[in-house]
Amino acid sequence: MTSTLMQGKKVLIVGIANDQSIAYGCAKILKQQGAQLCITYLNEKARRFVAPLAEELEAELFLPLDVSQEGQLQTLFNDIEQHWGQLDGLVHSIAFCPMDDLHAPISQCSRNGFLQAMDVSCYSFIEMSRMAQPLMKNGGSLINFSYLGSAMAVEDYNVMGVAKAALEASTRYLARDLGPNNIRVNCISPGTIQTRAAGGIKDFDSMLRYNQEKAVDNQLPTIDEVGNAALYYLSDLSQGVTGTIHYVDHGVNIVG
Repeated sequence: MTSTLMQGKKVLIVGIANDQSIAYGCAKILKQQGAQLCITYLNEKARRFVAPLAEELEAELFLPLDVSQEGQLQTLFNDIEQHWGQLDGLVHSIAFCPMDDLHAPISQCSRNGFLQAMDVSCYSFIEMSRMAQPLMKNGGSLINFSYLGSAMAVEDYNVMGVAKAALEASTRYLARDLGPNNIRVNCISPGTIQTRAAGGIKDFDSMLRYNQEKAVDNQLPTIDEVGNAALYYLSDLSQGVTGTIHYVDHGVNIVG
């Protein structure tokens, strides 16, 4: 059912890989509520998987973005400014770490792996917020995604837990810095979801089982549930709410 909570709002979605992606769940809900979408894809290999989804979602802009490539992020925001002239919302749903470093104990993480994890998973959000600010002329909302491994030493999450902790801290500081411009910044922390990115985590199936057992209702979150949380933060429903970490994990974070 189509509604109008996002009617007329222009939203950049970064991080769709396939129809199981958290970013896709967000884009789907936002589109149903009337948002106009700009969707990015990582590279030409990824384009063939994302293009049909962008078409399904009637994305007005479909553009390449690899944040590790110098200049691509600026080109993206230049294109948004040229086509839209403004931006109302941003969904940052990307993270990366070399596999060897992801699987290694944090004490064994290489310098290069640490820097890559921090750059893609955290700094890219800071950079996006800086570029989005002048386009959010009437205020706006930025969201990113974390995981409980940012606050607890979760087995096999390793350096990504450190990167996500930095992302959560960045959320708070950006909320403070951008508040005077009526720009809200929030973080959603979903529980374990079977996404393509999660497949790189060692023993992820065990993590899924563990979280389902720990959940207060023995259920795992879905991308649609996360999408509903994104709708709250990106719409006017969350006016006055900024700098928060919002869990969508069926209560796993509250259980000792």
